[in-house]
Amino acid sequence: MNKKNLAQFGQALQRLGVEMIPAYSPEARGRSERMLRTHQDRLPREPALAGITDMKAANRYLAETYQPAFNGEFMPPAMEEGRAFVAWVGSTLDDILCERFERQVGSDNCASFEGMKLRIPAARHRCHYVKVKVAVLRRTDRTLAIFHGLRNLADYEADGQLRSPEMKAVA
Repeated sequence: MNKKNLAQFGQALQRLGVEMIPAYSPEARGRSERMLRTHQDRLPREPALAGITDMKAANRYLAETYQPAFNGEFMPPAMEEGRAFVAWVGSTLDDILCERFERQVGSDNCASFEGMKLRIPAARHRCHYVKVKVAVLRRTDRTLAIFHGLRNLADYEADGQLRSPEMKAVA
């Protein structure tokens, strides 16, 4: 991973307008490294001191005792009341929080993807996309889509079968 060639996660954050500040060394990850060290020091000792010997009791101890005490000690109070979250008003998140692969459309007006030929249907704004670079999206439900810029050219089932417009409206 580097700053110019982002992984799928970094690309999704970029499309959402979220600035990712990656840490490329343990020194840069100091706060999280210290937190992990604190857990590694405490987690083996505290359940043993409480006399816990089975997994069910250990999980209950973590949820009811350890986590609330740890959060109370290390979670700083908010500087202001309220929420910092803003509702998303852009396109559907399924087309952002997905895997995205660049492909060039072949002379048959199909994009090749994992052994499948995804045929791009003709549309009123353009009859073919031969030799055009497109994005093939694999959504979390495993369905596929082809985009040219922001335009959704077609949606497909996980097996590469073109979805009808009625199926798209229901999904």
